[in-house]
Amino acid sequence: MKIRKLVWLFPVLLALAPLAVFAQETPAAPPASGTPPAYQPKFPGDPARSDAEAEALGYMRVVVRAQKEYNKKHSHYAETLQSLVNTGSFTRRMASTTDRGEYHVGFKAKKDGYILTMTPRNLDAQHRSFYADEDAVIHGDEEKAAGPESPKVK
Repeated sequence: MKIRKLVWLFPVLLALAPLAVFAQETPAAPPASGTPPAYQPKFPGDPARSDAEAEALGYMRVVVRAQKEYNKKHSHYAETLQSLVNTGSFTRRMASTTDRGEYHVGFKAKKDGYILTMTPRNLDAQHRSFYADEDAVIHGDEEKAAGPESPKVK
């Protein structure tokens, strides 16, 4: 008779067990502070200092590779970003706007090359400006607009 009275307790305990496990696994929220979480590198040797920089540098790498491929095929560099569409992994969407999140794209054709710049809305240690040209080296500067004399981004 006592066993029958306790039988209802078994399904109730089974229903509550996942809640107890979930409560143990849920980490406590970190204390709120004014500083954003530290940047997590996207790959070994990632030179970016923030997610916005990682996106800007990724865009630049795609343009630089597309320009190399375009030059190999046409014996000259593309004169517009639109000309690079479908070259390498450069897409129509990438050419459709010069607004890339927290950065603005600058592109200028030269006689035997091009200049590509990425300028942040707010220049600071986590939002450097970037510069690249036909030599395919990306330069960065956290104090002013980057140029060919700016330090190379490692």
